[in-house]
Amino acid sequence: MIVQSWTDVVTQSLQSVWMQFASFMPNLIGAIIVLIIGLVVAAGLGALVEKIFEALRLDTFLEKLGLRPYFERAGLRIRGAYFLGRLVYWFIVIAFLLAASDSLGLYALSSFLDSVLAYLPNVIAAVLIMLAALVLGNFVRRVVTASVLSAKLHAAHFLGTASWWVIAIFGFFAALTQLNIATAIIQSIVTGFIAMLALAGGLAFGLGGREYASHLVSRLRERTESK
Repeated sequence: MIVQSWTDVVTQSLQSVWMQFASFMPNLIGAIIVLIIGLVVAAGLGALVEKIFEALRLDTFLEKLGLRPYFERAGLRIRGAYFLGRLVYWFIVIAFLLAASDSLGLYALSSFLDSVLAYLPNVIAAVLIMLAALVLGNFVRRVVTASVLSAKLHAAHFLGTASWWVIAIFGFFAALTQLNIATAIIQSIVTGFIAMLALAGGLAFGLGGREYASHLVSRLRERTESK
């Protein structure tokens, strides 16, 4: 009787495991099919987007904006079309992987992938902000340098470079804020920097114009006494 009872327990356990496995197999096969379809679709659309932007000469346009030296300093080449193609590829892969994990009941993985998909627009916006800051910095540097040279003042190139660095740093901070990286620290740094400029300007104006202000007060006092 004891042997028979143990045999029944083992048999029932094996049957339960088999039933669970049999019920899980369709979901697993469906998830694999969905993932394979996603990889095929992602590869096709990614290549299509890359070809479209190559035909539009996106890389040539970025080079004309003066971005090539910054990529070369980082040991990179301008490959905007490739970047956009890979971005579309991984977006579609993650989307199909999210659908496959939902079908398998892997809700923790689904939540993580959903967060990744929601974060991708921030990455795109941060890249665009940084590129815009570099382009604007180049334009402002040329304008400042040309203006100072036309006014026959000194340190034209220094002022132009300083203008570029100010815009580039603020663009970098804006990109980090868009990525939600150390937002509170960046806000404190920017606020402190603006306060420092305001204090420096106030002190410079106050100390530099002290004698002139004293002269104006003396003249006003003399006119008042003469009346």
